[in-house]
Amino acid sequence: MSGTTGTSGTAKMKKDESFLGKLGGTLVRKKKSKEVSDLHEEGKNAINAPMLPSGTEIHPEDTLLGRNKRGEDHVGPNVKRNLKFKDLVKVLIDWINSELEEDRIIVKDLEEDCYDGQVLQKLFEKLSGRKLNVAEVTQSEIGQKQKLQTVLEAVNEQLRPHGWTIEWSVDALHSKNIVAIVYLLVSLAMHYQAPIRLPEHVSVQVVVVKKQEGILHTAVVTKELTSTTEDAFDTLLDHAPDKLNVVKTSLITFVNKHLNKLNLEVTELESQFADGVYLILLMGLLEDYFVPLYNFFLTPESFEQKVHNVAFAFELMQDGGLKKPKARPEDVVNLNLKSTLRVLYNLFTNYKNSE
Repeated sequence: MSGTTGTSGTAKMKKDESFLGKLGGTLVRKKKSKEVSDLHEEGKNAINAPMLPSGTEIHPEDTLLGRNKRGEDHVGPNVKRNLKFKDLVKVLIDWINSELEEDRIIVKDLEEDCYDGQVLQKLFEKLSGRKLNVAEVTQSEIGQKQKLQTVLEAVNEQLRPHGWTIEWSVDALHSKNIVAIVYLLVSLAMHYQAPIRLPEHVSVQVVVVKKQEGILHTAVVTKELTSTTEDAFDTLLDHAPDKLNVVKTSLITFVNKHLNKLNLEVTELESQFADGVYLILLMGLLEDYFVPLYNFFLTPESFEQKVHNVAFAFELMQDGGLKKPKARPEDVVNLNLKSTLRVLYNLFTNYKNSE
């Protein structure tokens, strides 16, 4: 019995010492804060000009993908076995469920849940801030297609002027053409800058049908659903390490300006924020409140505990009026520098003038 108590006490002491080390172990490294907003001009330009994914030139007049009555006939047999395509579908489903959480809408299957226009209506209204004049519930095929027509007209009105290629139609969506549905959702996600990372270079094979002189000609072609989703931080890491160091220095200065109030100091961005503790404490300092210690793990040991902390920090950011971070908590925990930079730069942008 006493042995068990001793082991428990030792474990608790280790945890306490670990947290006290966080609070006091960096005092010797305290240094005078520089002006947080002192970013070099090239660093500012690199961060403030994110790269948008390049468009794909696809000519809908050459295909019947957007107009077929039996959409599944035009989808290649290997589409649903394509691992990248599966990942893309999962990301889109998670995104829709996050956006429509307040409406208590849960999407499990894009084909079955998006074909009647109900989910697409709610999603577009949420993203655009517009209310569409459509019936809330429609059971008949005619009613569903009328709703889809109204929704797609509103969507196309928003997307077409910005150069998006329209690769979907009422018939294609209502016939549960998964490629057309994914095309539409990817375009909406990119146009409205959804806080998600789309898998790169996802392509699928579709059967293209062309009618010439009354004869149908078919061919299997590859169509690109996503290309490179590189942003400013990808560019910094891959092509401008000198500018990356400028940005990292500025972010370290920014976080230390606030964490120093708790006798904390950061020297390594990717590793010291990986367990979520500093992120949570930083949010409390920036928003001027105390975060109850029972809401997170002070000395997380497992991967799950660290993910919990980072996810909780993301919730605090959203409570403070910030957009949901594009990074995943798991990526921050896994020491992904780009993900950590994106999170911290979002804080820097919103709180750089905070004292």
